[in-house]
Order: sequence, then structure tokens, then C-alpha cells
Amino acid sequence: MQVPKFLFSSVKSANLVSIRRHRVIQISAVTGTGLLASSMAARGITFDIFLLGLFSLVVTATLAYKYHVTTSSYLLLGAMSSMLFALAATGAGVFDIAMLGYPGVIIFAALLGGIVLFGTVLSLVILQCVTLTWLIMQGTVSPNPPVLSWPHVLFIIVIYVITGFSVFILVQDIRRLMLSLQREIAKVEQNRAHIQHLAHHDPLTNLPNRLMGERLFNDKLRESEAEGLQLALLFIDLDNFKPVNDALGHAAGDRFLQQISQTITDNLSIDECLIRFGGDEFIVLASRIKHKSQIDTLCRKIITWCATEFDVFQTKVVVSGSIGVAQAPFDGMNFKQLCRKADIAMYEAKSKGRNRFEYYDVKLDKESDEKFTLIQRLRPAVQANELAVYYQPLVDLSSGKICAVEALLRWPQSNGGMVFPDKFIPLAESSGLIIPIGKWVLDQACHFCAKQHKNGYSHLSVAVNLSFAQFKDGTLPSIVSQALASSQLPPQYLELELTESILADETGNISQQLDEIKALGVQFAIDDFGTGYSNLNYLRTFSAKKLKIDRIFINTLGVDDNEEPLVSAIIQMAESLGMQTVAEGIENESALSKLIGMGCDVGQGYYWSKPVPQDEIERLIKENSASA
Repeated sequence: MQVPKFLFSSVKSANLVSIRRHRVIQISAVTGTGLLASSMAARGITFDIFLLGLFSLVVTATLAYKYHVTTSSYLLLGAMSSMLFALAATGAGVFDIAMLGYPGVIIFAALLGGIVLFGTVLSLVILQCVTLTWLIMQGTVSPNPPVLSWPHVLFIIVIYVITGFSVFILVQDIRRLMLSLQREIAKVEQNRAHIQHLAHHDPLTNLPNRLMGERLFNDKLRESEAEGLQLALLFIDLDNFKPVNDALGHAAGDRFLQQISQTITDNLSIDECLIRFGGDEFIVLASRIKHKSQIDTLCRKIITWCATEFDVFQTKVVVSGSIGVAQAPFDGMNFKQLCRKADIAMYEAKSKGRNRFEYYDVKLDKESDEKFTLIQRLRPAVQANELAVYYQPLVDLSSGKICAVEALLRWPQSNGGMVFPDKFIPLAESSGLIIPIGKWVLDQACHFCAKQHKNGYSHLSVAVNLSFAQFKDGTLPSIVSQALASSQLPPQYLELELTESILADETGNISQQLDEIKALGVQFAIDDFGTGYSNLNYLRTFSAKKLKIDRIFINTLGVDDNEEPLVSAIIQMAESLGMQTVAEGIENESALSKLIGMGCDVGQGYYWSKPVPQDEIERLIKENSASA
């Protein structure tokens, strides 16, 4: 906590007053002792002057003891100079021994006060000397040179002792001041070094920060260039670090970062250094690289170190790491440029499954630029309602009748082209646009299905895919409820398709939201079964109505018999759990015949229709109803 300046000044002033008080008492005691010793050998008026001086010193010490420091200082110096003037006036005048005491008085004035006290005492001493000289010249005072005796020697010794004491105190104070200044300078240098360290190092892990990292990069690059070798920049991002913070708290997250950074640092060679880039992102600089195999080996080691089991507050924590690699001079010579390229490569590693490493490639830059351009276009497209909902029919395989339609998002372009969901949905999820998009699709699908019911197709249901990102803000149940209410669609005719990864998530409140939606009467289907966790426990505990077999198992049916046992097993398992099976991606008569023979309930695919706009699906529904 910073101390206010006025408090600091007050403390400083209080210390100064205490020192001056101590000095006044010291000087009074030493001078009084000297006067007491001198008075034993004094006679006549000299003795009286000494007694008056002793009395003044006692009063001075008393005032100082009671913290009347300024008054006591003026009284002390005034009494001492007056006593010396009186002794000189009754003695040998300006040639009297007492004149030797004036330098001591002036030194005391410098010790006890500021410029005002010193100027006052110095003026008084000069005035007394001038006055004494003038009185002698006028004959008012007659010098009385004494006959030298031992008492005079004693008086000289006393004057020297008091003057020497004043000089000693002054020198000691100066020494103390110099030592204090040296200590303050040392503290300033220490603080400056500490600030310099903080400016270039991460306070949590004590690793070099981004600023220091750039300096280290330039140094290592020069070393590598001088030897004709390469420098590798490895951009590391810890996978699944956020759940550590969410589940154990930020203190545990900080402790984990300290442990993992220490583990990596301890295992790096002299030509390698670890830098904290920010958050859970780190950089490793590896200089003197001769062969790409050295980088491969280092990346594999780092991935292994990241996957180490750490004990954080009595909890075992394990994460993984994704690494992007950029090389100098091949990918550039600038630190920021290489960081950007290694970052792009790191995201490529994440997109390919995480816990791996990827090298930067020029094509990644092109993809990154395309994604940036696409997301810049996506937001205004959403606001201008340029997206469209297409529908693909789901056919009851036993009757050939369209029993449902799946709502699928499309982005038509002004040039007649189409941007498909696999391109823009991930961008919508990462940017937060998936929330308004998902709400809009749900509203459109519910109104479409309600319209078909009014047209006489009351058996028809509509399926809508849900994204993991739509559960993040906890508003999905209310969005579903509002869509049903505004369209007046009975909830059992709305089917929400969930991936296995959504069901497997245990970190958020997804399960609670699903329970709320289920309470509305909405049906659920598990989409892309076989490509995710395929955990039978999710099927047992989650009462979904349909199980959709992923198209990768359907495409080769009738051509390659290897998939038949697996598809048959999925259909039988779903039947035992009371679920309907939907086969996606049916494109030919052969696959259809196989699925009917296995007992599959519903089919979907280009065999009947690709996803089409609303007017076309309405025509298909009408034609199918007429022919069935």
C-alpha cells in the first residue's frame, strides 16, 4: 500500500524533531559538565557567569525534554554566546580565551536548526564581536589580560572538548547521512532491477515474457545465422486448461501453470528456452537447428511433458498440448511474424485432434485469410437475413412415406454459389453468432412444420441440429419454449438432434438444460452415432427417440460387406433400447435394400432428395403424400 506523501512528511519531521531534541540535551549535558568543571577553579565574576550559564543549560535541557525544541535551541545558543561575550568583556576582550568558544557555538547552530537559526546565531556572534571591539575602542570596556594559570588551561581544554564534541557530532551526522544515502541508493538500484525484471518476466512463472522473448529471439537468431543454422519457434497451447480453472479455481490453475512451466524448463537444453506468451500459451525458442528431425524430437518431448500427471492441491491434473512450429529463416526473420505463423500452425494442430504438432505452411495463411474474410461477411449476412433454411426429407422405410424433415442451414451467394455449413458454422460458434443463428433456424423450422400441419400433414415432424455452443449461456430452454409458443407447434413434433460429444460434457449445465427441454415434451435424436464416444451409458440414461447412424457406415453398404455387421449391431441395439434408427446418406437402391433387410426404421439421403428450399420440400411432401 502506498503511504500518502503528507504522512511520510509528518514521519520525517517527527524524526528530525526527535534528533534535534536529543542533540540539545547532549550539548547541554556536555557543556554543563565543562562549565561545572571550570567553575570549580573560577573566582569572582567568572564564577557568577558560569553559574548563570549552568542555570541556562538546565532550563534548556528541561525545555528540550518537554519537546520545546525550537525554544530550547535558541535559548541554548543564545546563553552560550552571551556567556562567552560576558567572559571576554570581563577578561582580555577580543583576545580572551572565551573567543575560542564561538566556533563551537556556530557548529552547534548548524547542528540544531535550519538556515534561520544558523543565520541568527552567526549574526549574533558577529554582532557581539563587533560590539566588544567597539566598547574596547571607546574605552567603555578595559581589557584585563589575566596572568596565565592552570585554571586557564583547564578552561581552554573545556572549550576544545566542547568544540571537538560539536565537530564530532557534526561529522557523525554527516557519516550517518552518507550511509543512509548509500542504503537508499542501494534500495533504489534494487527496486530498479526488480522493476526491470518484472518488465521482462512473467510474475507467475518467472519465465521471460513476450517483450523479453523478442530480445531472446533476436539474440538466438544472430547466433544461429552466424553458424549457418536454423532457429525454430514452437507455439504451445495447453488443451483443456479451462476446465482446470473452472473446476478447481484460478489458484489451482496458476499452480498448475507454475508446475508445467517448471517441468518443461528443467528438461530443455542450453540452446532452448521457454517463454510465457500469455494465459496458457507458451513459446519455446530452439536455436542451432541442423535438421528438421531435431524439431520433431523436441515437439514430441514437449507433448509428453505436457501430458505429465501433476498433483495440484491434492488433485491429479492431466492436460495435453498442441504445438505450431515456424522456422527462421524459412518462414521469416521477425519475432511477431513467426509468432503469428506458429500460432496458425498450432490451430491447425488443434483442428486435427489436438495433442500433436504441425509446421507452418503458406496454405494455412490462405485458409486463415479466408476464414477472416468469411467471418467479416457472416455478421452482416446474419443481420440482413441472407441465410436460408433448406429441408431434407426423412422417409419411413416400411411405408415409403415422408415422416419428417430435417432443417439444414445454408448461405446462398449473390453469384448463385453456396457456402455450406462446414465452412461457416465453426466460425459462427467461435464468434458467438451461433446463438442468434440457432434461434432463427429454430423459429423458421417450427413455423414451417406448423404450416404443414395446417396443410393437412399433421404426422410430420421437424428435426433441428443443436450446437455445443448454444448451451453456453443457459438460455436454450427458453429459446425452444418461445419458438414452440410463437409457432403453436405441438412440442412432440419438434426433434432436436444432439451429438454424442454434447451428451458426454460434464463441465457445464447441459444436462440441466436438456432436462428442462425434455419437460416441454420435445423429442431428441442422437446424431452421427458411431463417430463420437459411442458410450452405451449415454443411450441408457438419456431417453432419445431416434438413433441416427452416420453416413460413413452407410455409403459402402451393398458395395463393401465390412460395414454390414456393425450397422446391423447398431440397429439391433437401438431396437432393444426402444429407439428408432435413422440411416443417413442413403444414395442407392442396394444400400436401401440392405437397411430394410436389417430392420432399419427411417432413411435419409440423396436417394430421395438433397436438401432443398421450402417451396421445393413442400412440393415433395405433397407428391409423396399423393403417391403413398
